[in-house]
Amino acid sequence: MRLPQLSSTQDEALASALQAMIDNKTKPQGSLGVLEFVAHRIGLIQKSRAPRIDRAAVVVFAADHGIVAENISAYPQSVTWQMVENFLQQGAAINVFARQNDCALHIVDAGVNHDFGGRAGLIDRKLGPGTRNFAEEPAMSVAQCEQALQYGMDLVEATHIDVIGFGEMGIGNTTAAAAIMHKITGIAVGECVGAGTGLAAEGIRHKQRVIEQAVQRHAGVDTPLDILRTFGGFEIAMIAGAMLKAAERRMVLLIDGFIVTSALLAAAKLQPAILDYCLFSHCSDEHGHRRMLQYLDARPLMQLDLRLGEGTGSALALPLLHAAVNFLAQMATFSSAQVSEKSA
Repeated sequence: MRLPQLSSTQDEALASALQAMIDNKTKPQGSLGVLEFVAHRIGLIQKSRAPRIDRAAVVVFAADHGIVAENISAYPQSVTWQMVENFLQQGAAINVFARQNDCALHIVDAGVNHDFGGRAGLIDRKLGPGTRNFAEEPAMSVAQCEQALQYGMDLVEATHIDVIGFGEMGIGNTTAAAAIMHKITGIAVGECVGAGTGLAAEGIRHKQRVIEQAVQRHAGVDTPLDILRTFGGFEIAMIAGAMLKAAERRMVLLIDGFIVTSALLAAAKLQPAILDYCLFSHCSDEHGHRRMLQYLDARPLMQLDLRLGEGTGSALALPLLHAAVNFLAQMATFSSAQVSEKSA
């Protein structure tokens, strides 16, 4: 397996040209706020003074987690496969928001504990019926982790899009994500753990204890790939691989919530330049996501108190990306509109 080697998007001449274009639009400088940042970043990613968003997709990776044996979720594991069925029947929130925003949607079985058979609309990359219980042993073998990364890279290689959003479904995956967050950032477990699918206070405390004990058991684990395979999920590893390949292909990476950002933490440890290719759709209401974003020095586009996953935040953020590239392409300049510029 060869991981992509990424370079920074920084280009002084292009950055200056884009900023001059943005500043010369018929508006006070900076008055379009975050949209100006988005337009500038997309231009650098695409190496273009005329960035475009013609094709966008959200890819939802689904998998189960052995850690659910520790009673860390408010919902049974069967909800994972039931929600995949809901995706396939066009009934989930991500289906609604993807349709609304003319966004392609792809569903991937990365390792769900259910036999779907051959299903139209379901991409089968099943690595097993879920990971092992990381409270007792590493969640994945080295081979499984590498295969998950490769599957993610291959899926992106087969696409022809400008923007890719990442979604996930997997009962237990906020526990995996919190463990990854703690190991990569060094932030205390208590600040990483949240309610997930709706745990009450005692459930959150139990979840924290499970992670703390697992971290002690695997105390020697410290490299990004070892952290990913020990505490991660098949869907989280596939997302990390997909992110790396998408950045290599100079796509805009639209980052969703807590679990997707945990995959980015691992990917960024492997290739720090990946952060140049990212736009962060929102700050999740899941406890710990704000700290993740602070650690990454990330600027979320929205604050909607979401904590659903599925890539919903990414789909909802797409209109902001369209607005950013459209104002850059279509808005008049002071000279073209014969509008007087600021006098002092």
